[in-house]
Formats: sequence, C-alpha cells, structure tokens
Amino acid sequence: MKKLRDETVIPTVVSGMLTTVDHQKISFQHFKNGGLAVIIIAHGYYNSKEAVVLQQLAQALGSEYDIFMFDFRGHGKSSGVFTWTSREGNDLRAVLDFVAPLYSKIGLIAFSLGASISINVFANDKRVDSFICVSAPSDMSRIDYWFWELDWKGDVAYTFFNSKGRIGKGVRPGPFWLVKERPIDNVGKITIPIMFIHGSRDWVIRPWHSQALYQRAGGMKKIIFINNGSHAEHLMRDYSERFVAEVENWFLDTLTKNDS
Repeated sequence: MKKLRDETVIPTVVSGMLTTVDHQKISFQHFKNGGLAVIIIAHGYYNSKEAVVLQQLAQALGSEYDIFMFDFRGHGKSSGVFTWTSREGNDLRAVLDFVAPLYSKIGLIAFSLGASISINVFANDKRVDSFICVSAPSDMSRIDYWFWELDWKGDVAYTFFNSKGRIGKGVRPGPFWLVKERPIDNVGKITIPIMFIHGSRDWVIRPWHSQALYQRAGGMKKIIFINNGSHAEHLMRDYSERFVAEVENWFLDTLTKNDS
C-alpha cells in the first residue's frame, strides 16, 4: 500500500468474481486501505458498484476502512437476472463468505432494495456488526411510486441524460412473481446496531417505510430523515456532506470504538 506526501492512502484495488450457491457470478471490487474494519456497500435497484455516487462514498470512507463493493445479480458485471429480492440474499451471503474470514469487524451500508435484501439476510446471518439502511421498503408489495412528486431534474435527468449519472446504471429484470420475504417481518430479529436514513421527499419509497422498520427494530437503533431528500443513492449525491458525516459517525460509534 502506497501513500501520497500528505499521507493519503492509495488503496490496493482487487477485482474478481464470487459464486453463489445457485451458481450466479457476483462481480466485486475490494479496496484494501489497511483499515481496522471493512465496510460493504450494497447498491439499490438500477445501480451498481460503478455508480459515481457510490464510488464517491467508497472514497470518503476509505481513509478509515477497507471497502468492499459488489453488483447484485442482474446488475453491473454480475450474471443472471434480478429477482426483486427473492434470490439476491444468496449474493450477499456469498460476499459475507468471502469477507468475514478477513476482518474482525464488518459494517454494511445498503440502499433501497439492497437494504431490503440485507434486512432479510441479517435476520439469520450474524456476521455483520453494524448496519445502515437507506430508503428501505418495509414490504415489496407496498412500494409507493408517487410519480407526481418525482424530481424530473434531479432524478430523471441525472440518471438518463447526465454523463456521470448514467455510469453504472441499468438492470436485467427477471420474474417478479417469486415469493419474497418481508423486511418488516424480519427486522425485529436483527440484534446488531441499525441506523435508518430516509429522504422526506422520497417519491419511490415513502418515509413511513423506514419509520415502520425502526419501530420494529430492537437493540441499538437510530433514524434520520433528510429534509427535502429524494431516494436512496440520490441522498449521497444531493446531501453528500451530511450523508457522509452521519455514516462516519455511526460506524465510529458502532465499529471503530468497539474494535478490539
């Protein structure tokens, strides 16, 4: 690992593929910064590890932690089709199989459907020590899609017409009728610290979803509503300073201070 003159760490970046129990190939990037713990970043629907805002988040957290990013099936460079949270838990479990033996402390920040997948996995998998859940739906059957509140300039124009916004975007959708677990039924089974973050003007998943999940969660928990904030990764784009500060403070309290 090299350092610049100002002691900024230049990470060693390792890319590769993991194989799930149902034979999907999951693409990953592992930023090795010599951190005391690792933060896994799990993207939301129509995003991937290559998305500019998620790469910026990785860079912001990389001075303190190693970073592990991956693409859920049907996204980015991973294989298969996206099954709308039905089978993607296998992707996250494959990531944890790889990461867990390497680190004594693991944090995870997940966005939108990636957060729902994570909640369902963590109901039974105890290998993560701290969790940040951004714009998670409590129940896939109750996603709101309030199109009349859509931010055409901030959401649509950025995603489809901005050169940076288009990077790392896209999905190969699969069957949506497969059985799905409900995060609202599983969040109470999670024992690790959880912080929920939601934008007050989220037009896809209304803030009540995070409120409902927060109320069901046990143990150490926190909820933050970002005033006028939109959906998921857009919170990092539009409110990066506050978003990163909240994330850093949470992981400082729940990972770094308790690291042995």
